[in-house]
Amino acid sequence: MDVYVLARVLHVLAVVHWIGGVAMVTLVILPQMRGLPAADRIATFERLEGRFGGQAKLSTLVAGLSGLWMLGLTDGWGLFLLPGYWWLHLMVAVWAIFTLVLFVLEPLVLHRWFHARASRDPEGTFALVLRLHRGLLALSALAVAGAVQGAHGGLW
Repeated sequence: MDVYVLARVLHVLAVVHWIGGVAMVTLVILPQMRGLPAADRIATFERLEGRFGGQAKLSTLVAGLSGLWMLGLTDGWGLFLLPGYWWLHLMVAVWAIFTLVLFVLEPLVLHRWFHARASRDPEGTFALVLRLHRGLLALSALAVAGAVQGAHGGLW
């Protein structure tokens, strides 16, 4: 197998797992949790998030490394200067946001903040978490759509 093909396969698998998991949480799990009492909702969210969090860290790591690998193999750095490759910037931005949240903000800040805010305002906190997930999923979907069209020669 061509090395570039291997890099792309790893990249696509990582993105499918990572963004697919975000979609599952955002579109299925969080809306389903609305019916739970606030205390159960927080415990359930943390349990599920904890299981997926480690997987998401691995997926974002593989996505980032394989993306860098593909750019290195193709010497594609100059594409970032071309307006038609806007989706590269969006992919990197989405990756950077998730990586920052998963590896830095969640363990250092968000975990404590979530508990403190949820104890004061469980409904508002849950609504905010759902809105943030929806926003990140929308950005992620746009990045995926842009990447697919860009990888197949279509430039918007």
